[in-house]
Amino acid sequence: MYQNNEPSSFKDLIFEEKDLVAWITLNRPKTMNSLSMRLSDEIVKAIELVRQTTKIKFLVIKGAGNNFCVGDDIKEMMKWGDANEITRRVRYYQNMANQLEELDKITIAAVDGYAVGGGLEITMACDFVIATERAKWGMPEVDVGITPGWGGTTRLSRLIGRRRAKEINLIGALHTAQRAVEWNLWNRVVPNDQLDAEVEKLLEVLRSKNQQGMRQLKFIINRGVECDLYTAQGFEVLSAGLTGAVSGMWKIKDADRGKGILNFMDKDSIWQTRRRLAKNFWTD
Repeated sequence: MYQNNEPSSFKDLIFEEKDLVAWITLNRPKTMNSLSMRLSDEIVKAIELVRQTTKIKFLVIKGAGNNFCVGDDIKEMMKWGDANEITRRVRYYQNMANQLEELDKITIAAVDGYAVGGGLEITMACDFVIATERAKWGMPEVDVGITPGWGGTTRLSRLIGRRRAKEINLIGALHTAQRAVEWNLWNRVVPNDQLDAEVEKLLEVLRSKNQQGMRQLKFIINRGVECDLYTAQGFEVLSAGLTGAVSGMWKIKDADRGKGILNFMDKDSIWQTRRRLAKNFWTD
């Protein structure tokens, strides 16, 4: 399954699998789990491991020590290169967040301590966020003279609105976990010693669900929120049909039921008839 991305090769990240769950632990506690270039590369590889498998149904991301992640390692930024190389790296990070958001698994960010900058952007790409009472969040890039690159202005605006996203980015203050819940940014705040227990409780509930149904729900919600109402309703309609099909109600009287593909492979009667009628129709 892992091909060239063996979990044992990770240096700044711990990757574990247990009971249908993959656990990614950002493991640079001395730097509050700041995103070095190596750690970012390892996150990309870990997400790809989760994407490839059908055995894993859930992903939990957390930080080692008492912090989730304080974002990019500012000390490394001068190594990013010229403006073109910086552009390429930001697009690389955007793809990382997009891949995380697009996983056909349910994802949970378990936040303790600081989740700022890129750390906050990771939480925004997850399906659920559970945080401790002491957790703090924000986008302080403005005070370093830089701007967010992979969600701090885009996903944030979609989650909490344009005006509050401006407040978060232009001022750069750090806010409480409770405010994140009140602003629909995170799901739940728990006592500092209850984070792991609350994650397990949520996983217990999610394990009981129809997994195909949850995959469809995640897909249509993520896609539907980015388009107009009628297009979004189209996703709902098609998902309803797919739900019926995978529940056993797949036989439609005037559908091929696979015969079209089989006849193409054998070049049999259905294929021959359809192509004879269509091949030269209105081609003059």
